[in-house]
Amino acid sequence: MRADLQNSVDKIEKSLDLLRQRLDWETAPYRLEEFNARVEDPNLWNDPDAAQKLMRERQMLVDAMETYTSIKQELADNLELIELGEMEDDAEVVTEAEAALKKLEQKAGVKELEALLDGEADGNDTFLEINAGAGGTESCDWANMLARMYVRWAEKKGYKVELQSESAGEEVGIKSASYKITGPNAYGWLKSESGVHRLVRISPYDSAAKRHTSFSSVWVYPVVDDNIEIEVNPSDIRIDTYRSSGAGGQHVNTTDSAVRITHHPTGIVVTSSEKSQHQNRDIAMKALKSRLYQMELDRRNADINAAHEAKGDAGWGNQIRSYVLQPYQMVKDLRTQHETSDTKGVLDGDLDPFMAATLALNVSGKSRADAQRD
Repeated sequence: MRADLQNSVDKIEKSLDLLRQRLDWETAPYRLEEFNARVEDPNLWNDPDAAQKLMRERQMLVDAMETYTSIKQELADNLELIELGEMEDDAEVVTEAEAALKKLEQKAGVKELEALLDGEADGNDTFLEINAGAGGTESCDWANMLARMYVRWAEKKGYKVELQSESAGEEVGIKSASYKITGPNAYGWLKSESGVHRLVRISPYDSAAKRHTSFSSVWVYPVVDDNIEIEVNPSDIRIDTYRSSGAGGQHVNTTDSAVRITHHPTGIVVTSSEKSQHQNRDIAMKALKSRLYQMELDRRNADINAAHEAKGDAGWGNQIRSYVLQPYQMVKDLRTQHETSDTKGVLDGDLDPFMAATLALNVSGKSRADAQRD
């Protein structure tokens, strides 16, 4: 078999392996039997919301099982056709089967990515926070570059981006910024970006043209929807209003309508300075609930998140990804070892390969953790 065709087969088998892990194939038939038994319960529709949820979960399982089975069968069928065509010296059959394998590789890749985004809150919209870390002016500029990178990424996805709050740097860039990003699987994609991001470059602000290292942190957490109930005790929070201090322009106002909410038990502080005081209160409260929900998700998945998502201080030793612009061009994720020399593309929002690699790593991490528990 030609090297390029073998590469396609290897990729399809890799996708099948991930789909099998994500589906937990050994238990899937038993789970479907359980769903079917519950669907036949005559009292099911006494609670329409619960019934609809059950039907959606059952259909998701059915679709996932059919996807895995069909890809596996298509792979076997086309490999058999290639073998028969070669035995009978039928070049047309071989060519058609090889073309079908190339299409199957693309299909399997798409299904693999979709399978990675089936977590509890993956389908939700998301909040994205960026904070400049160690490095002063350099880090404020780096934080601004990261903000641009994520906005570009979201725009390419067709997502809606809303600036919630922004604090300008003393000389350039931003000290911090918070965005709400709305679109299918926004949280599922962006959750892998939480952590410290490190930049190495020759500083445009250094007359001696020396290399500088800068750090900024990114934090991603899901927007809680009506299906997720988070209770906040009014006595646990303090609400302050203040004059916003952003960079101005259409995104940030200059009235006293900005709102800051401090949650005393956790120390969480959220702000909104984009709209009226009433709207900012509502936005900030939703952001607080989302942060509390993210803490609960982290608690449930501590065995994985401790290794892959804990970001620590924005400085040396805590980075998840390095962006090197000098003396060579490279972006490398330190969790997955995925890297590219296309630094311009990455900073222009080409982040999907990095996100997919981390999502795949988390899947294998869950599999290892499940095996250890068993």
